[in-house]
Amino acid sequence: MLVIDAINDFTFAEGSLVLADARPVAERIHRLKRRTRRVAIPTVYVNDNFGRWRSDFRALISHCLRSAAPGRSVTRLLRPDRLDYFVLKPKHSAFYSTALELLLEHFHARTLILTGLLADSCILATAQDAYMRGYQLIVPADCVAARAPEDRRRALALMRRTLHADTRTSTTLDLNAMLGQAPKDR
Repeated sequence: MLVIDAINDFTFAEGSLVLADARPVAERIHRLKRRTRRVAIPTVYVNDNFGRWRSDFRALISHCLRSAAPGRSVTRLLRPDRLDYFVLKPKHSAFYSTALELLLEHFHARTLILTGLLADSCILATAQDAYMRGYQLIVPADCVAARAPEDRRRALALMRRTLHADTRTSTTLDLNAMLGQAPKDR
């Protein structure tokens, strides 16, 4: 399971619009993460470095947990624990110039569950790169945030149609069955 850009201070343009959607999405990601943990699906946090090239993931978390950070409640809820993995990314896709592909090979991953921000930006770019690498995609519609509901709907429809992504809600996912699936030929 990838949690993309959810550790965030939400101080970017339109951040308040996204934050309104991100709070309930974070609660659903948190519940999905508990379910994936029970069936030994690892969680990888893939986060934008926000141009802080001398930063690391722990510094990013500290920055987003400070009292002045609008996204503090989301970061507090989704804060990674010692069993989680993390990758910092410089651009939209979680694959671009990161070690994510090597980490996924280490897990022998065939299916990716994409969650986080923003459905029509970093989630979509990551989904496209994952599809090109042969991964099956699950993008739970209730676990991705967007600036506006229409942005989410359009992005999910595009991922369903062109990337064959499963966009059911997180509560309807059968994680045990997913673990037994063989990859589809593309």
